[in-house]
Amino acid sequence: MTPNAERPSGRSGALLELRGVSKSFGAVQALYEVGLTVGAGEVMALVGDNGAGKSTLIKCIAGIHPADSGEVLFEGRKVDVHSPKEAADLGIEVVYQDLALADNLDVVQNMFLGREAVRGPLHGLNETQMERRARETLATLSVTTIRSVRQTVAGLSGGQRQSVAVAKAVMWNSKLVILDEPTAALGVAQTRQVLDLVRRLGQQGLGVILISHNLHDVFEVADAITVLRLGQDVARFDTAKTNQTEVVEAITAGTLSKVPGQTEALA
Repeated sequence: MTPNAERPSGRSGALLELRGVSKSFGAVQALYEVGLTVGAGEVMALVGDNGAGKSTLIKCIAGIHPADSGEVLFEGRKVDVHSPKEAADLGIEVVYQDLALADNLDVVQNMFLGREAVRGPLHGLNETQMERRARETLATLSVTTIRSVRQTVAGLSGGQRQSVAVAKAVMWNSKLVILDEPTAALGVAQTRQVLDLVRRLGQQGLGVILISHNLHDVFEVADAITVLRLGQDVARFDTAKTNQTEVVEAITAGTLSKVPGQTEALA
């Protein structure tokens, strides 16, 4: 393990805490006794090479793949999340890399997709209320690049699309937002918009898990960094007390508590 790195041991007051979370798919051990803590107002970067287990871990948090063993605590109490709806009810929202936006719908329709406000059983959708809430949410996040909330998503840039997806996630009393590679394939200006947005989420008191391969982005906005390697958490760094060299070393050569393929744990 690298200097300045420590295995997450949990901490009081954590918004989300994972303790010894493991997940297998048949003979493949995707996660092994992973620990992770995220506090309210903290941006936690989750980094690791391809196949390190990042996607599996966030799917366990989101209820898509319930963990085989271990504990998940949210706001200090143990929870069992078995579906994305249960995760959303807790206040956990995930913005996946594909964003899951409908190109043919406008910004308001996308932000309320599946959660539309209605005037009553016979009076249809409350378009005025939805448009107002969409505008307010975007304004709260200081999103100023979207000309109209009634323009279709097909006409938005990559950075604008990401902003809509994040606004959609935080509009529903979210407490923890998970962002999967939010700056992938974006240009310099659009990346700046998204990183500013990530920073504002933390400033507003939300917990954020940021998954990224771009360590420059990670060091710019993350308060802490958790490194996964071969399905195990091998280090946690305080961003202000480390550097990219140490993080890369942990990603590529971090000490494993169990070697894949061996039944005996390393001493």
